[in-house]
Amino acid sequence: MLVIGFPTGALQANCFVLATGAGGPCVVVDPGQDAVEPVTEALREHRLSPVAVLLTHGHFDHTFSVAPVCDGNDVPAWIHPDDREMLSDPLKGMSAQSRAAFFGGKLEMREPREVRELADGAELDLAGLRLTVDHTPGHTGGSVMFRAGTEEGGRLVLSGDTLFAGSIGRTDLPGGDHREMLTSLRTKVLTLADDTVVLPGHGPTTTIGRERVSNPFLLELGSPGAPDAPHRGL
Repeated sequence: MLVIGFPTGALQANCFVLATGAGGPCVVVDPGQDAVEPVTEALREHRLSPVAVLLTHGHFDHTFSVAPVCDGNDVPAWIHPDDREMLSDPLKGMSAQSRAAFFGGKLEMREPREVRELADGAELDLAGLRLTVDHTPGHTGGSVMFRAGTEEGGRLVLSGDTLFAGSIGRTDLPGGDHREMLTSLRTKVLTLADDTVVLPGHGPTTTIGRERVSNPFLLELGSPGAPDAPHRGL
């Protein structure tokens, strides 16, 4: 599998391009702020043709460029219905401080021409890849992860802002829910195999095994003394 990743925008949200190999179809995951140019360059360099854009959740730092990337390549965007409103009203997912700091309370976005909705457990066959959708509410109501296997026998998960290397997504923004996050971590993250490679929404790549033994939020899951998540992303 060909995996191309790069951080985008002021909040350094990770955008990924996935394909079975160069010179074929691909999917783009989370084209955030200022993502159009690096996505276009990755497609050109590896001779790739996108067939879809996948969104792990609706926050603007992951969706800012979804309309130009989708419409410019005539492909649909996939997002969970609980976060779809944020495609056209991104302020719904932002704190008052973030609104003022980034855009002075004004941010106009629109849906791409074609939007398809994700469901928990759905199997997506796109660009020669089979991706399983896991609904993981907590960071937002419509947060999802995408799981995939590779021809080489490996496993990976695009975790969005549900899981990071050493941390988890914040739950204090509109639509966030700490109790739901804990449930998602127990039922959708800790059930994954240790050798699963994690491609997170921010920060470096990691593995489930590494996080299981070192991530304080996973180590203390279920403990009344579990730490609060440091702010990452919005």
